[in-house]
Amino acid sequence: MRKFAWLVLVTGLILFGVGAFQYVSSIQKERQATSEAHELLAKSRETPIEDREVLRHSFAPETGETVGLIGIDKIEASIPIIEGTDPEELEKGVGHYASTKYPGDNSQILFSGHRDTVFTRLGEVEVGDIISVELPYGTFDYEMVSSKIVAADDRTIIQPQLKEEELVISTCYPFGYIGDAPDRYILYAKPVNQVEE
Repeated sequence: MRKFAWLVLVTGLILFGVGAFQYVSSIQKERQATSEAHELLAKSRETPIEDREVLRHSFAPETGETVGLIGIDKIEASIPIIEGTDPEELEKGVGHYASTKYPGDNSQILFSGHRDTVFTRLGEVEVGDIISVELPYGTFDYEMVSSKIVAADDRTIIQPQLKEEELVISTCYPFGYIGDAPDRYILYAKPVNQVEE
């Protein structure tokens, strides 16, 4: 019996250690991506506005590339945006679904992030709150208009054929759930205006 207790204790410590390592690693990757985003955006601010319009039309980031920042003042969040939504990308920040568009393309923009890292407070964002997306070719503001909860395997929220600009943010739900969450929290926002810096 004593050996079994020790085995359970050691297994628990190993699992805790692995979890702690993954959490710290994720924080470090997010910090690195945030630094990359700030450098990228600082460089782009030096680009003349007319050249940014050219950049917007040729904007085609590679998977894994840091492309900008998403900011939500309500929850004091400034999170790097990474192209792609595989686990490697989501460890660094908010992932952009490659099948959807980017701001200014008059279609759906879909971002996804983990509820236990970048979007732990997403449920606090309310209708009317502003979400900003800063990219090398400009800053775009969106106002939250609604939210809903869908099953984890519901793919109907992905609508790349949409002809009207819409920002959609997806994360696992419930927020405090331990393990693989059964649902997704979906936030919808509409454009407010574009800011050229």
